[in-house]
Amino acid sequence: MEFIITAIGEDHVGLADPLIHYVTGQGANIAEIQMYDHDDVALFAMLLRIQLDTGDSAQLAENLREIGRRKGLKVRVWSPDGDRDVARIALCTTYRPEPALAVLRAVRDGVLPGQVPLMLGNRDACRGIAEQFGADWHNVGDASGNVDYERFVGLLDDYAIDYVVLARFMRVLPPHVCWQFSGGRIINLHHGLLPSYPGMRPYHDAYADRMLTFGATCHFIVPDLDAGNQIICQTAFSVLPGTSLEEVVRLGQEDNEPRCLVEGLRRVLTRRVRLHFHHVVRIPPPQRPAR
Repeated sequence: MEFIITAIGEDHVGLADPLIHYVTGQGANIAEIQMYDHDDVALFAMLLRIQLDTGDSAQLAENLREIGRRKGLKVRVWSPDGDRDVARIALCTTYRPEPALAVLRAVRDGVLPGQVPLMLGNRDACRGIAEQFGADWHNVGDASGNVDYERFVGLLDDYAIDYVVLARFMRVLPPHVCWQFSGGRIINLHHGLLPSYPGMRPYHDAYADRMLTFGATCHFIVPDLDAGNQIICQTAFSVLPGTSLEEVVRLGQEDNEPRCLVEGLRRVLTRRVRLHFHHVVRIPPPQRPAR
């Protein structure tokens, strides 16, 4: 089985070795290891991706968490190869309902092999669609939309979430949140074609450049914003010369963005792609046995 182990805490010496020695002592093969020391905030963060045959993954997780408690680290152990039939998804929203609604419909219709027990918002604009599809709704924002990230993380843990999907969640997750769910567990929808059009107003920027093709990008979130290529899926649409900006935005928001997010999430949930050393890699389909 594949396990992704993350550890985060106040930086001091001797943090990584106990975790590494434990998993290798259990016979694990380490496929990926990343360690970061953020001097400006005295934050230590580590990711381990291991392959380990074990009949008791719960005991493995508890033993690693106990090492973390002794070292002052918060340790998470997660496996994409777990015994759940479908992944548990948390949808995070701000104002736009279309991407989240598309995911909920795709789950309902069997297009996406997942379930959505939780929706989080820093505004209440999408509360209604959560109630419509039976997902628990929690507003984690204050009156200005600022997010309580301690509560945000706590709810993800309470609901045993596998994947965090930012469905036009108009906030940048802080590094300590990204690290706790790193390894390809946070998926974002950006309403522009990356890398050409980042930022908050990609439709406006592309329109100002007299572009006739616009698009959306579904990508993994990693703690370092410029770490490399994390693009899962991109979809685009073209318009005729003279099309108004308002019409471009409408087409993007109502059709293209939802389509992009559903396809990107499908590739992740069906294990067509994964994140490895901050790069998206294709997982080859299993070979059929020769006749």
